Amino acid sequence: MSNAKRLNFPSTGRNAEPILQVLKKELPPGPCTVLEIASGSGQHAVHFCAAMAQLNYWPSDLDPAHIDSIKAWRDHANSHGRIQPPSLVNVCAPQWETTPKSKNWPAFFDAIVNINMIHIAPWEATLGLMRGVARLLRPGGILFFYGPFKQGGVHSAPSNADFDENLHGRNPDWGVRDLDDVTACAKENSLKLRRTVAMPANNLCVLYEKG
Repeated sequence: MSNAKRLNFPSTGRNAEPILQVLKKELPPGPCTVLEIASGSGQHAVHFCAAMAQLNYWPSDLDPAHIDSIKAWRDHANSHGRIQPPSLVNVCAPQWETTPKSKNWPAFFDAIVNINMIHIAPWEATLGLMRGVARLLRPGGILFFYGPFKQGGVHSAPSNADFDENLHGRNPDWGVRDLDDVTACAKENSLKLRRTVAMPANNLCVLYEKG
């Protein structure tokens, strides 16, 4: 795969290491099968797998250009044994999670990771993601979110409020989600809040566990 297809997102470069430090504490030390929804450029997959030898990582994305970038990063890192070929996934599609055979997915995942997606997608994407997680995550498995969140309807910083306004201006269906709403959706899909971790730039890591 040509290096020209290997996208480089500055925000991914900045947040990859802080997210990695949380994942190291939260993911099991033994073999761990991870599905990433909305993998973007593929930089996270390469960074995480280089640091955690136990990962068997399954990236995915909605954008064909991102799929090509993930493939290019996978080739560049020579990590074919650790990072699986990316799957084209749209969590807003009905029953997107019921076609794993076409993607060669395992029956269940130990963790599902979603970074910086739900605020730049319609709320239906969060609902669809949660429904899929309920089927694909093993009991005791972890759903991991990273991004900006409101809490109790309040932004954590003026910069997040400005960002939220910018998102709404770009697309009225986008916006910084309220953690209470996300947690209520998780509860409806057999997921309980495990913990939140404050991150740089007024972001959060939010972890749910499947009951």
